[in-house]
Amino acid sequence: MDIFQANDIVKEYAGHVALSSVSISVKEASIFGLLGPNGAGKTTLIRIINQITAPDSGELFFEGRPVKANDIYQIGYLPEERGLYKKMKVGEQALYLAQLKGMTKNDALKSLKYWFEKFEIQAWWGKKVEELSKGMAQKVQFITTVIHQPKLLIFDEPFSGFDPINTNLLKNEILELKKKGTTIIFSTHNMSSVEEICDHIALINQSKKVLDGQIDQVREKFKTNTFEIVYRGEVPNLQYHLGSNFNILEHDGSSLLKQMKVQFLNGQSNNELLRILMNQFEIVSFKELIPSMNDVFIHVVEQNNREIKK
Repeated sequence: MDIFQANDIVKEYAGHVALSSVSISVKEASIFGLLGPNGAGKTTLIRIINQITAPDSGELFFEGRPVKANDIYQIGYLPEERGLYKKMKVGEQALYLAQLKGMTKNDALKSLKYWFEKFEIQAWWGKKVEELSKGMAQKVQFITTVIHQPKLLIFDEPFSGFDPINTNLLKNEILELKKKGTTIIFSTHNMSSVEEICDHIALINQSKKVLDGQIDQVREKFKTNTFEIVYRGEVPNLQYHLGSNFNILEHDGSSLLKQMKVQFLNGQSNNELLRILMNQFEIVSFKELIPSMNDVFIHVVEQNNREIKK
């Protein structure tokens, strides 16, 4: 089931088109990566989902029905630009924000105690936000985002300001929330994080959606039939033995274990390449090189930009 849908969303600001007929579908209990370069329109779409602004046209659905004003209580939003009051004490502010989201004081205190202990930040309760580092403040804001157990969470660059240890901590918490049934929209420029935690992505460029799909299917779609082979042996004129159906992109034959990257041409199969190679030398490893999400991101955006300029 889709917990959220946006159909043909259009938004303009003073003649500038921020979103042009953008549609996305976010499945329940999944992590949806909302990707794109700076200025592509991601933040505008996030603001529309949060009802901070309204689309000029298009339809929004939450749990299969048109979005209502009080659906905002089922959404948690961690913006890229953090919004904690610097002069306010951490515990006092966390309690205030939890109550704003409909929690009773007792329930909020109980839940905050759990989260502060889990993140080992009990000592911060009486400190002012301005006394915290960026990473510390980020932990507090993460807690205030998830405290009311919303059905849909939106994280915009959630790992900004974190060291690798705390990034891993937060990543595990996000995966745990998904396991418990929470749906997450995840916006970031860190493509390795996208590969690690996202189930599905949509890529927006210059106000339009230019790509979407499941992570594995997207990466598979852009593969170039390139393989990395490690082998032992000496084969003079290797390209001759492979024939015209294969192209050697890289070759390092200077050590005992030799390496090469070979691209299949004319739709040749893995077995055909292996058959040829095994007749020539001992295969140590044979691995298909699937493009990373970073490679896909760059390729699609650059290709789209070239098409727009034509």
